[in-house]
Order: sequence, then structure tokens, then C-alpha cells
Amino acid sequence: MTSGKFRPPKAGTADFSKPMRYCFLLMALISQLAMAQPGMVDVGMHKQKEGVWVDSVYNALSFDERVGQLFMVAAFSNKDSLHVAQIDNLITCHNIGGLCFFQGGPGRQAKLTNRYQSQSKVPLFIGIDAEWGLAMRLDSINRFPWNMTLGAIQDINLIKRVGDEYGKQAHRLGLHFNFAPVLDINTNPKNPIIGNRSFGEDKVNVTTRAMALMKGIQSHGVLATGKHFPGHGDTSVDSHHTLPLVNFSKQRLNEVEFYPYKRLFNEGLASVMVAHLSVPSLEPREGYPSSISYNVVTNVLQKELGFGGLIFTDALNMKGASSFKQPGEIDLEAFLAGNDILLYAENVPKAFEKICVAYQDSIISEERLAHSVKKILRYKYRVGLDNYKPVKMENLDRDLNTPQNVAFQYELYENAVTVIKNEDEILPIDKIENEKIAYVKLGDDKHSPFLSTLQKYTEITEINEDNIDSLKVRLKPFTKVIVGFHKPDGAWKNHSWKAEEVAKLDTIAKYSNVILDVFAKPYALLQVNNFNKIKAIVVSYQNTDVSQVVSGQLLFGAIESKGKLPVTINAAFPVNFGLRTRKIDRLGFTAPENVGMDSQVLKGIDQLAQKAITGKMTPGLQVLVARRGKVIYQKSFGTHTYESNQKVVNTDLYDVASLTKMVSTLPNVMQLYDQGKINMDTELGNMLPIFENTDKRHIHFKELLSHYAKLQAWIPFYKNTLDSLKRPSEKYYRKTADAQFSRQVAENLFIRSDYQDTIMKAIADSKLLPKREYKYSDFTFIILKDYLQKVTATSLDSLSYKNFYRTIGMNHTMYNPLRKVDMSVIPPTEKDTYFRYQTIQGYVHDMEAAMEGGVAGHAGIFSNAMDIAKIMQLYLWKGHYGSHQYFSAKTFDDFNTCYYCPAGNRRGLGFDKPQLPGQSGPTCGCVSPASFGHTGFTGTMAWADPETEIVYVFLSNRTYPDSNAANELSKQNIREDIQKVIQQAIIK
Repeated sequence: MTSGKFRPPKAGTADFSKPMRYCFLLMALISQLAMAQPGMVDVGMHKQKEGVWVDSVYNALSFDERVGQLFMVAAFSNKDSLHVAQIDNLITCHNIGGLCFFQGGPGRQAKLTNRYQSQSKVPLFIGIDAEWGLAMRLDSINRFPWNMTLGAIQDINLIKRVGDEYGKQAHRLGLHFNFAPVLDINTNPKNPIIGNRSFGEDKVNVTTRAMALMKGIQSHGVLATGKHFPGHGDTSVDSHHTLPLVNFSKQRLNEVEFYPYKRLFNEGLASVMVAHLSVPSLEPREGYPSSISYNVVTNVLQKELGFGGLIFTDALNMKGASSFKQPGEIDLEAFLAGNDILLYAENVPKAFEKICVAYQDSIISEERLAHSVKKILRYKYRVGLDNYKPVKMENLDRDLNTPQNVAFQYELYENAVTVIKNEDEILPIDKIENEKIAYVKLGDDKHSPFLSTLQKYTEITEINEDNIDSLKVRLKPFTKVIVGFHKPDGAWKNHSWKAEEVAKLDTIAKYSNVILDVFAKPYALLQVNNFNKIKAIVVSYQNTDVSQVVSGQLLFGAIESKGKLPVTINAAFPVNFGLRTRKIDRLGFTAPENVGMDSQVLKGIDQLAQKAITGKMTPGLQVLVARRGKVIYQKSFGTHTYESNQKVVNTDLYDVASLTKMVSTLPNVMQLYDQGKINMDTELGNMLPIFENTDKRHIHFKELLSHYAKLQAWIPFYKNTLDSLKRPSEKYYRKTADAQFSRQVAENLFIRSDYQDTIMKAIADSKLLPKREYKYSDFTFIILKDYLQKVTATSLDSLSYKNFYRTIGMNHTMYNPLRKVDMSVIPPTEKDTYFRYQTIQGYVHDMEAAMEGGVAGHAGIFSNAMDIAKIMQLYLWKGHYGSHQYFSAKTFDDFNTCYYCPAGNRRGLGFDKPQLPGQSGPTCGCVSPASFGHTGFTGTMAWADPETEIVYVFLSNRTYPDSNAANELSKQNIREDIQKVIQQAIIK
């Protein structure tokens, strides 16, 4: 059978007659009418249809086919053809009723599902044991957090959404059952098999979360299964290997273990799985598994608790059951106990034979057989198997792995991560300018996503030292030490500490301010000897990439803590305990969909970036996109040079060229404006004495910053310092530094210390343009640097660091980077053949900025996309970042105003603005008039839009190897087209 409704046997086969054929035809007609006009069929009609279908199918089945319905066998999509043939045989020869898939992949499973269904007379139940989503069993599927992690989440609507996603995924893959939720209340911290599979130790918490998960799953027509009845939460051995003892009174079981079952029964739980447990208070026979106990399955579960849904055994191959009786015998006992479906039978033919003999011997009555088989058929009808359709293979992977699921992981972990200690409010780490922070990794799993996230906020030094005494010495200079405990992210993996790790933590905590972040199940904390000296403790539950990124954000305040412990650690940290931390305005990290962006559309950035690399428009580049204070895209492409195979990484530093104006000079000027030291009408002659007696003395501050002061665009100052051979003249340069030649222009090249005066005089003496119109000029920011240094008595590089970079955490933003970092992290900008005659790498490309010793107002900054995004976000937050207000919102608005737009000048004060209608300009033409930013000669761009709350940063070294070559990056509109893609990615 490949599609369509269930097809009954042909005439002449067992239990089939002409009236029965008419019955099937009638049911087909009713079903079609119901599909065409669903509103016309009321509940009573639906029940009647169900009953007619169930009776019709049951009566059409032979005895053997009826018995076959009781079996759900294990299937795998990662095994060989022999396994597939065995399943084929069980379907065609033994008429089994269902399959439970285990390991494999979604595509392979879908194909096998279609194959197996096509061979089955009655459509098969297809189930899966996927307690935390399909990724528990299948590869190539987006994963969800464990139940223990979900147990920390306080927003129950999020758990409902998790169940909703489970249901969507299962339905899409042709599944009818998910053996979830786990209703076990994990009151035993040493439970070897439940643990992370439980929502926690509190019966109410477990129940509310399990109910939310159940409702989400069942809302998609997929049946949920509560397990493991009567309760596996307080056991000390694994039922896969032996029979666990649950030695509680029936009153205790009724009050605790049964509590979630009773609540979920009232809300429509479809099925229950009965565990292999020894429960003396329910089954007095010593060592008798609950799964085959009539008293447990029939008297307690069905009669006392009133459960009328499907009842599954736990897998009958588990030693908790299989050690008690032989294959076949255990299946018969399970059926006699009252179970409906025999899961993972080890030997179906033998079990089939045992049940047939019991039927012939009247041990099993027709009524008993009909009770379970009709119930199975009833639920097959409810999941739509009266109208079975094959799994659609087209777009299966896309439908199962949606971007929304990836985005959802961030939201879940943001609500789960739990702070249980925060002495002196050490979290969030706020005044980073006063901190020197180290990171020490413990545990035996990956930690790079956590460390790289931390390092995006401030400088973090990783310390690797096995010797405790040496470690103590190395950590002495640090104000704080973040200790990450990272264990493999497997629900049954060992999350224990090694003795030397506990000793190391104790030692560090004695001598340092320690923040402990545990990327393991909360029970791992039970091994910590002493919490007194640890300043802060964060439980991040799992060592996934997302949990590490989220936890790193929490430590620096980009998000607040919301989670609460699902289990007790000790008297100080009981169940439901969790501290709230402050959120401060710092850039965070998430998936695009969480801020209303489409990740699929954003992939267009990759194509444009690759186009630029392939077309040799630039050797390499960095792109970053943030929205609503969250970085959603950060990638690097290409290599440092065309000749090199050194790939660009996100931490590499680029010469950002004219972005320096907006990143360094402008914010310092805005502070002076905010302090009232200058205003819109301040004249240049009053700012700097050198302009007092020139034709530039009456240039207003507003005109100067709007590039509306009739200043020349630039002067090639360097040409006046070359000799007759067009080489650096010995009059102005030396190969080694001394007091008179202290400003470094390039490697082994130093210019006269006083040459800046010559440059300023040349600007003062330069002719004004004859007409007042927009004319972009580097003079503006060369002048402003001089003004800032005179007013503050501080060099611009020191000023920017002190006023902004150190407090924002722009640790990768600097002038003259070779004084701080290795040349290998800086892509070169040019092979200079006209001035410095060397490869320019780590020295500013701009010639005039180089002549100022690398520190200029218009160029000289080296940075990466992440750091540039921080100051752009500061502008979007109108002068606020972290816990600092750098200047007022009014000041930002004053500077982000286009004062001369009516005259055709698009510029704000220092900021570039989108092109005016009918003009060319720096943007895609699709951003708002409120947006602002700047571009740079080396192939850079930073742009922000208050209306969409988007920050876009593009950095490259398109000038390499020849800055005089055609600017193909600009001609091909790569930066602008990327900006267009970003705008298109906004979900309307």
C-alpha cells in the first residue's frame, strides 16, 4: 500500500464478506465528505465514524492479523539490508502493528517508513523515543535542550512551544507517537538512567512542564506517551541492565509519583509506558517487574487511576524484563498484565506463538484481545491512518531544520541559564575598564564558543596550567577568574569532576575572585567541596554552542538571568532557587529570526562576499550585521592577500581608513559639544589660533563638520617630502628614531617630529573653494584632531582609549597596532611603490595619517567588525553603552541631523547620510533618512539605522596590492548590495 485509505482484504480472505466490502465503501464516502465539509460533521458523528471504521477493520482481520497489531518492533535507518529484510518479513509474515525507530537519519527513515507502510495491510503505527526531539535519535536534525534544562525555564509557554516543535517534526516525518514526556520525578541525584531526562525533583514543576510538552506534541496529531509508570525517578540502578527497586508506600506513590499522571490523564494524555521496576507496595511478588504486573497495569493504572488510553510496555529487550522471563514468555505476561502494545519484542514469532496458544487455551479471551486491538485501531484512526499518505520526501530536510528552530534554542537557553550565587553583585561584570580577567577551563569538552564570546566583551586571558602552585602565581595579577566546567553534552555522559579539578577550583577560589560557570547537569555541583569562597555560580546545564554563547552574554550583562534550579544542590541552593541579574546595554548574540530577520535571505551576503573574493575586488573581508542590540551575522571571507593562504578570521584587524573619523575623532568632539565647550556657531578661528588670521576664521563648527566650509578635498602632503628620485628625502626622514625624528611612517622610516606644524600651516594657507557646496574634505578631521589635543592636552589615541575604547570593551581598536599585536593578524593594505616603497602592513595606509605618526583624525584606526559594531550601537543607543552615558541623546540627534539637505548636501555633523533623491551616494538607497555611517578608502563601511535598529559593518583591504587600481569593489556595488540584502532580510 502506497497511498490512500486503509484497504481491506480481498473477498475470500479471512473474516471478509460482501457486506463488509459495502461497509468499507460507506466509510470511504463518509470520510471524504468529512474532509470536504469538516464543519458539517459533529463530535458524535466523528465518534460514530471512528467506531464503524474500527469495527470494520477489526472484523476484516484474521486472528493472526489481530495478534500482529499488538507488536511494535524496533527499526533502524542506519543498519544494513539484512535488518531491512527482517522488518519486511515481520510486516508481511507476522502482520506487526507498528515500528519504533531508533538511530539513523531523517531521509533514510522517511524512505524506510514509506517502504514498510507500502507492505502493511493495516497502516503501521510509527513511533520514536525522542524525549528531547528527533535529534535524540537521528542525525542531521536541530536539537533541543534536555528536560532538566527545560525544567529551569519559568515561562511555561516556552515549553509548550517546544512540544509544538516536537509535534511538527514528528508529523512531518510520518510519526504517530513520540515516547515523551518523561513524568519521572528525579528525587535521587544518583539516578543513573533518568537524571537529565527528568524535568526535575518537584512534582508540580514536572507536571506543569510535562503537560505543556504533551499539549504541544498532541496539537499536531502526534500522540504523546507519559513514562515511566509507576515512577522511575528515585532509582539507583538502570532498568536497561537490571531491575530497579522502588521501595515506597502506595500512599507516597499516590502523592508523588502518580501526581503528574493523574493531572495529564485529565488533560487527554494518549498513552502511557510502563517501566520495568520492582515496586513491592504495588506488586508483592519479589522481583516481579511492574511491566508484567496485572496489579500495576490493570488494577492501579486502568482501574484506580482511570486511564483509558493506550498502554505500552517499556522495551522488552531491557534486562529489567528480559532477565525475568524468556522472549515470548515475557511478551505473553505483559499482555496478560493489561498492556496493549508490546514494545521491542526480542522474538516476535515466539511471542506470537505463545499468545496464540494462550488464546486457544482460553487464557486470553476474545474480549481481551478485542479490547487492545480495537483500542490500537481507534488510535490509528485518530492519527489519520484511515487515510494514510506516504511521507513526502521533497524539502524534508528544510522542513525539519527550520531557521526558527535554531533561533528558538537561544530563547530557551536565555530562559534556562541560572545564577545561584552572586556575592557582592559580581555579575554582571560591569566596569570592564577596571578589570583584568582570566579564564581557566576545567572538564574534558570544548569551550571555544564560551571563551570567544567572553572575548568579544573585553580582553580575556586563557590560562592553562596543570601545576596548582604555578597556576596560583599566574592568576595573581587578575581581578577576576572565570572558571568554565565543560563536560560532553550527552544525557548519559559522565559529568563528574576529577579529584584534581576539584582541588584546582578550591585553590583558585582561595586566592582569586572566581566566577564558576557549569556546563553540565546541576548535580555536578554536588562534588564541589566548598562554595564559600566562590563569588558567583552559574548553571548553564549543557555544553552546547548556544548555551556557551548565551552564558557568555549573561556574564557581561547583555541578557539577564531568568532560570531556577530544577533540583536541589544543597541547603543553600534548593529546588526552585535562582537569582536575577541586571541587564545592561551591551551587544548580544542571537539568531536572525529572534530579531525579525530571515536567515535564508541573509545567506545572500555570503554570495556577494564570495563574488568580491572571486572577482579579486579584495583579498578578504569581514561582514557583521546586528539588529536590536544583537549580532545576528558575523563572518569573514577570503585571505589576507592574493598570494597568501592565511584565511581572514573575525578577530583580524583591518585599517578602517575614514571610519576613523566616526570611530575616534567624532565621539570625542561630541563629548566636548555635550559639555558646552563648543556649539554649532563656534568659529574655527576661535578653536585654533592658526586659523585666526586666515579666510577660514569664520567657518562655523556646523559647516566644518558638514563638509560645507569650502575646504579643499585634500593635499598630497607626502610629495613635498620626496627627493628628486621620488624617494623619502633625508631632509625629512630617518631610518631609525630619535628625538627629532620620532614619528614612524612605516617600517624603518621616521618623519620629523615637527612636520605636523607644516601640514597645519598648509591647510591654513590653502585656498578656499570659490563656491559653497558639499565637498568632502579630510581637512575637517585633521583640524579636529589638532583641536582635541590642544583642548584636552591629550593625544588623540590616548583620548579615544580613555574616553571610549577601554570602557566599551573595544580592545581590538587602536592606532599603531604593531605596538600591541602581531603583524600576522593584520591584512596588508598596499604594496607602496610611490612613497614608502614597501608592503604596508600594520602601518596606516593613508599617507598624511602616516606622516602624523599613524595617529590622525581622519585615518589611522585599525579594528575589526565586532569592535566597530560596538560604537555604532552606542550611536544607536544615543550615547549609551554598558552602564556609561557618553553623551546625551540630544547631542546625538544634533549630530545626526542633515542641516544642509535643502541645499543638496546630505551630510550630518561628521556622519555621512543616505544619498538625496537623484544623487549617487554611499548606501543602497533603501535605508531610512535617519540612518547614518561612513565609508573608507580601503574598502570599509559602517552604517546604522535607528528606524530598523540595524548595524552593518563591512571591512576589507581592497587597496591591496595597488591602491591606484580601479576600485572594482565600489564599481560592482558590493557593499551597497550587501546592505540591500540586509534590508530584504527584514521580516515584514
